Amino acid sequence: MNIETIAEQALKLEPASRAYIAKILLESLDYEEDFIISEAWRQEIQKRCKEIDADPSLLIDGEQFMVELKQRYL
Repeated sequence: MNIETIAEQALKLEPASRAYIAKILLESLDYEEDFIISEAWRQEIQKRCKEIDADPSLLIDGEQFMVELKQRYL
């Protein structure tokens, strides 16, 4: 399978499943050397990941979010 096929299939998953895969992929990167972040940001990221893990229903689809955002502000 090539990368385009993998991405295409991943995008068909539910938002919680996509978030889980994104989390695993991001954690697999050696990002600390490439992306220097403050301790406060690292803690915030960890807090948000824990919130998502605890209740994936908090996630909404990106397209749904944009529709709601446009309805509210346009």
